[in-house]
Amino acid sequence: MKRLTGDASDVLTALLAERKQTQEETKEIEEQVKQIIQTVEQNGDQALKNYSKQFDQVVLTDLAVSEEEIEQGYQRVEPEVIASLIAAKENIISYHKKQKQYDFFDTEKAGVIRGQLVLPLERVGVYVPGGTAAYPSSVLMNVLPAKIAGVKEIIMVTPPTTSGIPDVILAAAKIAGVDNIFQIGGAQAVAALAYGTESIPKVDKIVGPGNVYVATAKKQVFGLVGIDMIAGPSEIGIIADDTANPVYVAADLLSQAEHDTLARAILVTNSKRFADQVEKEIEQQLKTLPRKTIAEKAISDHGRIIIVPTLEAMFTVMNEIAPEHLEVQLSDPMSYLHEIKHAGSIFLGAYASEPVGDYFSGTNHVLPTSGTAKFYSPLGVYDFVKYSQVTYYTKEALAQAKDAITTLARKEGLEAHARAIDCRFN
Repeated sequence: MKRLTGDASDVLTALLAERKQTQEETKEIEEQVKQIIQTVEQNGDQALKNYSKQFDQVVLTDLAVSEEEIEQGYQRVEPEVIASLIAAKENIISYHKKQKQYDFFDTEKAGVIRGQLVLPLERVGVYVPGGTAAYPSSVLMNVLPAKIAGVKEIIMVTPPTTSGIPDVILAAAKIAGVDNIFQIGGAQAVAALAYGTESIPKVDKIVGPGNVYVATAKKQVFGLVGIDMIAGPSEIGIIADDTANPVYVAADLLSQAEHDTLARAILVTNSKRFADQVEKEIEQQLKTLPRKTIAEKAISDHGRIIIVPTLEAMFTVMNEIAPEHLEVQLSDPMSYLHEIKHAGSIFLGAYASEPVGDYFSGTNHVLPTSGTAKFYSPLGVYDFVKYSQVTYYTKEALAQAKDAITTLARKEGLEAHARAIDCRFN
């Protein structure tokens, strides 16, 4: 792992330079994705089938997955996996139910009613990634908050494979309550959800993680549809001192590094001795890791051990990184909670390992990456609703307010606004 050592400002300067270089590299993909979106918009289902053959080496006759196929996939999944998915579902529901918001109205002034309606989206598209692994947990994390919000129709897309969609993905979709599944992935799937095709209905919002092509496509269709966020490669940041267990820290860093070769695993510590222990432990654990090739490249290319002199500097650096997942492995970690300003999901203590959140605690694992935790939030029920304001005035209440309204309207040079009020009293 590459090491950065120094005070907080020196480290942050180096990290900023790395981030700019990464952003420049992704620009090359923009034009390719733009062409894919335009082709899908123009040619619909046929474009999707052509891209599946080109990118996935799969010849599709039907984009939709039938109810029978979903049921058969569900039946083939091991009972213990089904039980684990159902247990995770219960935790996700119990956590996300607390995010639900409700209409409100106030009558603070006579003759005036103000309010807000919380309205669920009509139709949502959920992207479930494929590639080097199957992610049934992502199905639950995306779909269940939408169900709690009251979304009427949930369309799921996921990349096809030569052996079909993995059974565990179909089982998770059935457990979560997906309405329709289409076997299509990549930027072309995002385009299909945004524009609609002969088979795939246009949605109001697209959610779910994916590779750089998926993220770029979501960025390009934003405005035509809503999106949850523009997510980059998975990442974990760990704040730890020499009271932490290097075996645990190394294992947690590798838990994200094994996602893909672009994943970022970052340790920030104030102890060189502890940094040495963690690095040695990573080398040891990599030897027996099934996804060693992926994790080793991610650690080599994007892994960082950052050594700063003080505890305060540790939080300063990590707040600037704004990691997707943040573990705090310090003594009494709860006491440091308010030192954290920017993080997608926070894990406190030696036993709140990041995979607990990925699979089971009920907190969402669709999270802002690449520093966007400074202004984005984890996926939640609030992502699947919109708000409409409500206003009611009686004539008497408007009479009390009319002079202030017309004064402001005329100050802005909008005479028609002022006359719209005046005409009600002339």
